[in-house]
Amino acid sequence: MVSRREFLAAGGVLIVSFSSLNSVHAQGPFDTHASHIDPKQLDSWLAVAADGTVTAHTGKVDLGQGMFTAQTQLVAEELCVPLARVKLIQGDTDITPDQGTTSGSQSSPTNFREESLALAAATAREALLNMAAAQWKIPVQQLSVTDGVIAANNRRITYAQLIAAKQFHLTLSATAKRRPRDQWKVLGKPVPSLDRTALMTGHFEFVQYVKVPGMLHARAVRPPQMGGMVASVDRDSVRDIPGVQVVVRKDFVGVVAPIQYDAIRAAKQLKVAWKPGPELSAQKAFYDYLQKQPSQDQMLIDSGNVESSLASAGNVIRAKYLWPYQMHGSLGASCAVADVRGAKVTVWSPTQSAYPTRSCIAKILNVPLENVRVIFTRGSGCYGLNGADAVSFDAAVLSQAVGKPVRLQFSREDEMRWENLGAAVVVEQRAALGPDGAILAWDRENWESSLGSRPGYDTPGNVISGMLLGYEARKPQPARARPPQGRLRNGSNTVPGYMAGCIGDICAGDGTILNERVLTHQIVSPFFTGPLRSPLRIQNTFANECFMDELAAAGKADPVDFRLKHLKDPRLIAVLKAAVKGSGPKQGTGRGVACVNYEGGNGYAAMVADVDVNTQTGEIRPKRFVVAIDAGAVSNPDGLRNQAEGGVLQGMS
Repeated sequence: MVSRREFLAAGGVLIVSFSSLNSVHAQGPFDTHASHIDPKQLDSWLAVAADGTVTAHTGKVDLGQGMFTAQTQLVAEELCVPLARVKLIQGDTDITPDQGTTSGSQSSPTNFREESLALAAATAREALLNMAAAQWKIPVQQLSVTDGVIAANNRRITYAQLIAAKQFHLTLSATAKRRPRDQWKVLGKPVPSLDRTALMTGHFEFVQYVKVPGMLHARAVRPPQMGGMVASVDRDSVRDIPGVQVVVRKDFVGVVAPIQYDAIRAAKQLKVAWKPGPELSAQKAFYDYLQKQPSQDQMLIDSGNVESSLASAGNVIRAKYLWPYQMHGSLGASCAVADVRGAKVTVWSPTQSAYPTRSCIAKILNVPLENVRVIFTRGSGCYGLNGADAVSFDAAVLSQAVGKPVRLQFSREDEMRWENLGAAVVVEQRAALGPDGAILAWDRENWESSLGSRPGYDTPGNVISGMLLGYEARKPQPARARPPQGRLRNGSNTVPGYMAGCIGDICAGDGTILNERVLTHQIVSPFFTGPLRSPLRIQNTFANECFMDELAAAGKADPVDFRLKHLKDPRLIAVLKAAVKGSGPKQGTGRGVACVNYEGGNGYAAMVADVDVNTQTGEIRPKRFVVAIDAGAVSNPDGLRNQAEGGVLQGMS
């Protein structure tokens, strides 16, 4: 059996192609709450210093996906200043606007919209041009701006000379003209990550390196199983450890000590008796258990004639796909530093959602919201949901209990045993093929497990810390009302792009399959769950694309031609053809293909994978991957390439 390390090392060449069709349709902004930072005010977003440096504020943070660089490019482009002159501050609830959570591939679309970095920079540029025009008493149309210098008729004036570190006192202008793509000088260019040098030379300050005067060290003490509750705590069991303090609040247990080694020792040594949690099913019977549980059901698509179509068909293919729980497995365990002094709270956190985390911390500490400051400080890279919020809650609770700053570093065991796992899923598929090899009907039914997820603004129980403190986790909700006619409910890529998306005779999808049904059962998970890079999109796309291969094989059709036969979306067709064209002659003994319109129109991708397969030993060695992506306008091609390569590596692992 080939090892994971060997499998990844053999990956070969990655080729990424880009399409510049119309911009991807952006979804509405993620949930945000009103705060003391007014997003309608230009001064909330940026300032120009006396030396011409531009300081910009954003609620979207860099978790390793390159948003720091892309957002800096965006500000530099719209303000017409050099990239090096922009200083970006991310996710500080005392300074930056509330932009919700950094997730869902929505950071770039969000900051290209209204009340965003882009509009703020465009508003500032127009305001500065108007200032210069008024000062020189000439029409603004006669002015040009380059590198933060406005010029006209041999006269020059800098942004710094115009604004001189003063505030703009302007609201964002909805009519501020954005820089057209054909004039981009900074955006759209491959820019290496601006923090790359600091990361590679050890100068980057991760949250693990934050130090506060008088800081103590802490560790969490977790139950041995999900649902375990405290029966008793023997504080005397750690009396021999200098300066150790034991904190117990409901079922939350933690230890604090002057040095980290003693905190680690105390966490291992503290004797806690736990009441057991609910009994789990046997692992080998888990998927059967999942399908038998009570569920919240949702019919996403139903043309009304699937059963009759399948019953009358001569060739019906069935398949069942099982997807296990999966850990995020961040390279480094999570860490946070909290300083709770009375009702004043500061937390240095690697959270994806500074403002929601702020709200949850205020709730669990019972302090006024305005007294809590969360400062995003990068931790271990995260695509989905690691222990960033849980460790932040832990540190805040322990700091409040001991009245001093506390640094809490998870152990590998803390991180792995109690993270929000990627959800386990069962998918059953049925489809009928006609005499011409086309899909006549497709019936898809899936059982997906969920419990918790990101804490949001008011659900600290979505992660282990909050649950132990007595807060409830989010569970599957009753099915939502059907959307207005003409809108396709994609259901986290549950509905494949090959379907026409019909509810009765109303079809809103882009595929060719008219006889279709997609039914989802949402089950309460026995473990915490959360997005694994993209919540349920991986699981659903895996099942859909594998089934397409099985249907193509049953119809003795080429997998690419078979897909093209059932697609109508021109952008999805384009990326599939681009990936196939770029792949050239096959390398290796086998070739696979897949394509997806992410969330039904939030990005388009196709991949061709060449692999060597030893049918005697089962050994698989990847030879080459070709990926074609249409993400609309690309801020940084270098960043998009990094994302594609990372996706390939994660998909393999």
